[in-house]
Amino acid sequence: MRLLTHNTLLSGVSWIVWIALVLPVHGQTNSQPQPQASTAKDAAQGTVIDAVVAIVNGDVILESDVDEERRFEAIQPYRGSMAEFSRERAIQRIIDRTLILQQAALEPDDSAVRDEELDKQLQTLRGDIPDCKKYHCETDDGWASFLAANGFTVPEFRSRWLKRMELLRLIEVRFRNGIHITDEEIKNYYEKTMLPEYAKRKVTPPKLETISQRIEEVLLQQRVGSLLVDWLKSLRAQGNVWVMRPGEVAP
Repeated sequence: MRLLTHNTLLSGVSWIVWIALVLPVHGQTNSQPQPQASTAKDAAQGTVIDAVVAIVNGDVILESDVDEERRFEAIQPYRGSMAEFSRERAIQRIIDRTLILQQAALEPDDSAVRDEELDKQLQTLRGDIPDCKKYHCETDDGWASFLAANGFTVPEFRSRWLKRMELLRLIEVRFRNGIHITDEEIKNYYEKTMLPEYAKRKVTPPKLETISQRIEEVLLQQRVGSLLVDWLKSLRAQGNVWVMRPGEVAP
């Protein structure tokens, strides 16, 4: 039996928890109609209305938050077509993130990210985003221009990426203890999942001992993803989540 270390989990968990946060949790949102508040960013001019789209345990999610989610998603490297963006999924994703951050405020802060860690990730990101090349994001001016074209200032995006890192670390810290992947589980995955796939493709499979660590990471990702989804369902069931219906307005 293997007890996964902090470093193993941190390297293996990041993408699966992010996918889990992208996926909406069905069946847990209270669907009763509630009044929708609207707030004016500039009531005197009456030009920009930022409507409330959801309320999560008293915390308000605005239409501008959904728009920011869209712009942030568009910047991600290796993203799919923006035609795939779903406003409903974005709202559910923001709700899930809000629930986790609310929970984090009640617990010891083990998710602090050092400035040098943030700087390193952002530097890597500047080289990974395909659209960054034409802006020459290797330079600070180019990076600023690219972000501006996507509706962010450098400090705004830095703050948003920091929150993303803290969220992933919070989930990693919460679920890392007690997760065990046995040698038998690794062997079963190799024999029942990997070998049939290699056979289907008529490719010689690698030996188990050369790929066991990767299998361990995959099984870990699946376990953590399942625990995260269950946790989010529990947070929704225990909390008070209201999603506003289009056209509903309240003072």
